[in-house]
Amino acid sequence: MNTVMQINLTPDQIIDAIKKLDEIEQQDFVEDLLAAISPDYLESIKEARQDYCQGRVYSHSDAFD
Repeated sequence: MNTVMQINLTPDQIIDAIKKLDEIEQQDFVEDLLAAISPDYLESIKEARQDYCQGRVYSHSDAFD
């Protein structure tokens, strides 16, 4: 049985909390949020990891020069 806990936060409280995070923590938060709400995002990470492990990668200069 799933139990749902409700936490009452205002948008301003959420914004203030995120502002208190350092830049890396903010980036991690955004990635975690995307992962929590987007199965497509998680699938894209899985595919990218498979590509990397199988050597299907390009250097920055190959991709952008």
